[in-house]
Amino acid sequence: MASETQKKSTRQRSPKPAAEEKRNGQVAVPEVTTYEVSFTTYAADAYGHEELGLTPEQLLEMYENMMLQRRFEERAAQMYGKQKIAGFLHLYIGQEAVSTGAAFALNIGQDSVITAYRDHGIGLALGMSPNACMAELFGKIDGCSRGKGGSMHYFSKELGMFGGHGIVGGHIPVGTGIAFAHKYKGDGGVCLTFFGDGAVGQGSWHEAANLASLYKLPVVFIIENNQYAMGTATHRAFAEPDFYKQAVPYNLPAAVVNGMDVLAVYKAMKDHVALARDNQPSLLEVRTYRYRGHSMSDPAKYRTKEELEQKKNDDPILRLKGYLLNHGMADNDQLDAIDERVKQIVMESVEFAENSPLPPLETIYEDVYVQKDYPFIS
Repeated sequence: MASETQKKSTRQRSPKPAAEEKRNGQVAVPEVTTYEVSFTTYAADAYGHEELGLTPEQLLEMYENMMLQRRFEERAAQMYGKQKIAGFLHLYIGQEAVSTGAAFALNIGQDSVITAYRDHGIGLALGMSPNACMAELFGKIDGCSRGKGGSMHYFSKELGMFGGHGIVGGHIPVGTGIAFAHKYKGDGGVCLTFFGDGAVGQGSWHEAANLASLYKLPVVFIIENNQYAMGTATHRAFAEPDFYKQAVPYNLPAAVVNGMDVLAVYKAMKDHVALARDNQPSLLEVRTYRYRGHSMSDPAKYRTKEELEQKKNDDPILRLKGYLLNHGMADNDQLDAIDERVKQIVMESVEFAENSPLPPLETIYEDVYVQKDYPFIS
């Protein structure tokens, strides 16, 4: 992909009428014209920190942020193997540049984020407590959802983290509604709505995209294309695997970014957040890769060892590490110290989770909305 180049596709389509043109009762068919669409692309290794306005200190923060996600997920996998964690567990290993690049492009606390079930990385990137996040995986009362949500349901009101949702595509209209709330309140906030490539086939995405465009909502729809919807490669499930093109029928600006480079992701997110602040919804396809299976029950036999090893050459953490070393912002000892600090934080989160009590049985009736006169409850 070329850096911020314009890709054009030509289609036969009726011209868009002027805004003031009357549409009601219109039956006349205009002549078919050529319709050109441009898409912005953000390539890996195309951006330097200075042109992005990032300091060396911020890049080191990004590195530590990504390392925290990686070590947290690795430890969570170990705890799952020890049967300390039950239920579903979807790891974010390999996709850390997406969450970190997005978090650094936001006004955390003012803006909102919503995602699907692979939510640990995004929660940690936003600044959620590793202790609370690990305790949630353990099903403990001190978890971020009081032990009731588990892996797929991370929430933080203070940080604007609206989940963590288990239904594929089910949260996309919710993210659109959050964007509507930002616009209605006039608080200047935007909503990043993440979903996976598998959710692109859900009708909820298309309904939300249409409404967002119609109402000019401050939302960025972000497709985390990690190449596989569970075990199905995107090219086997979609007639058009270039997902950014799905913006066309909804008149949304769209782009595609290499999600294995945190600087490219940061640039793309900043650009699209700026659009959202101007009440222009948009679509951003982030091409990334997960190094583990869909979940802990997935041995990932649908891909070859050669493919996985080749993709590890694009590891987003190693790419940022190389950038830091090559630009003299840190040496190996400094980066190793960051890694050791992060490992200690994660180890302490495990100890915290193990020592946290299970939710008392009576809490099963808490955090539940009850309508006392509901006719189907005796």
